[in-house]
Amino acid sequence: MNSNNTAHAGNTAPTTTASTASTTSTATVADVIAVMEEAYPPELAESWDKVGLICGDPDAPVRRVGFALDCTNAVAQAAVDTDIDMLITHHPLLLRGVHSVATNTPKGATVTTLIKGDVALFAAHTNADSARPGVSDQLAEILGITPGQPISPNKNNPELGLGRIGTLDTPMPLAEFVQRVADRLPTTEWGVRAAGDPDATITTVAVASGAGDSFLDTIIELSDTTPIDAYLTSDLRHHPVDEYLRAGGPAIIDTAHWASESPWLTQAQQLIHDTLGLECHMIDIRTDPWNLAAKQATK
Repeated sequence: MNSNNTAHAGNTAPTTTASTASTTSTATVADVIAVMEEAYPPELAESWDKVGLICGDPDAPVRRVGFALDCTNAVAQAAVDTDIDMLITHHPLLLRGVHSVATNTPKGATVTTLIKGDVALFAAHTNADSARPGVSDQLAEILGITPGQPISPNKNNPELGLGRIGTLDTPMPLAEFVQRVADRLPTTEWGVRAAGDPDATITTVAVASGAGDSFLDTIIELSDTTPIDAYLTSDLRHHPVDEYLRAGGPAIIDTAHWASESPWLTQAQQLIHDTLGLECHMIDIRTDPWNLAAKQATK
């Protein structure tokens, strides 16, 4: 499966449902895991990450697979309500340690919903970020960028790694490119914001899906030898960006975390459908936490 075949996400969340597969499928949770781990090897995950099967029986049969960026309780309940046997997410539910999965805790309620509903949960996180094609490849292609070298190459395979640097299909002013980002990524209240000369021509763009402020210094260093006109990522903060710009970093674009990563779900869905022939369903629940924004009224 190549994510080049994916249509632009536009201003909607991924909602595609793959064609219905045979109800006599003999695939198991372990079979789905094998496909996901071949495409997104767990050894590519960062050392702090918690990827793989979170709950469920590897031997359980799978007829229908669901996809969501996060496994909130609402997402888990939707998986149960739509007869999903296995849920694939990008963000691990249990990334940080917990001491209780009691039903009166958020994660406990979610785990209980999944177990009672007999839904297996699997996460591909930073391993999907580093794989090729992976999360940042999907983000780049949606924006008209041909993904090239990683921002942070994998130590064992420099073709893999976090982030991508690539060439825009048509050079354009920063202001026009920022508008393209807003038009092609799923809409959020956060929107898209940027810093830089609005008229500067953008040809080469570095992208890092999800939180990417840890790469600000790397982008500055790379831009000394690699032409980078803009850096696009999410979850940026005031002081790091201010220091980055004063240090001579290229134009910077900040998107909502959910918007930059959710396009990958289409790639993962296509992979499972094409490889195993299973019925796939995109859970149409926005897990971006921000639901309100305001600008100062014109005086």
